[in-house]
Amino acid sequence: MAMTMTGEVVLPADQETVWAALNDPEVLKRCIPGCESLERTADNELQAAAKIAVGPVKATFKGKVTLSDIDPPNGYRISGEGQGGVAGFAKGGATVRLEPAEDGQTRMTYDVEASVGGKIAQLGGRLINGVAKKYADGFFDTFAKEVAAARSAA
Repeated sequence: MAMTMTGEVVLPADQETVWAALNDPEVLKRCIPGCESLERTADNELQAAAKIAVGPVKATFKGKVTLSDIDPPNGYRISGEGQGGVAGFAKGGATVRLEPAEDGQTRMTYDVEASVGGKIAQLGGRLINGVAKKYADGFFDTFAKEVAAARSAA
C-alpha cells in the first residue's frame, strides 16, 4: 500500500543550523517518534530501529537509511527500508529542501512517498495515513524545538 505526503514548515533557525541538525544522527534519533537507535554506518548511510504502532499492530522496524542527492546546505534525498517481522515491511523516501525564510528562519519543504506491506497494510489506508501524519507532525514539532535550542546555544 502506497502513500504520499507533502508539506512545509518554517523552522526557528538559520539554514546552516537546520542543515547541521538534519545531518546529526543524535538529533534525528530524538526527533523520530519511537526511534530506539540511529547510527551512522558509512558517510551517507545509517542503521535504524524504531518501535511503531499502527492501530493494534506494534512492531520494531529495523533497516537501513541512505542519503543521496546531497546539496549542502540546501537539501537531500533520504530513503530507507525496514523490516518489522510479522508486522510487515516499510520502505520509502523523502526529498527535503531548505531555503532562507524571513527573520533568519529556514523554510523546509518535503515530499514523502512510502509503502507498507504485510499485516500493517491490511489495516487500511485511512488508519495508516492518519498514523503517518501523526508521526510526521511529531517529528517536525520536536525537530523545531531541537533547532531552536541549537540556535539559542550558538
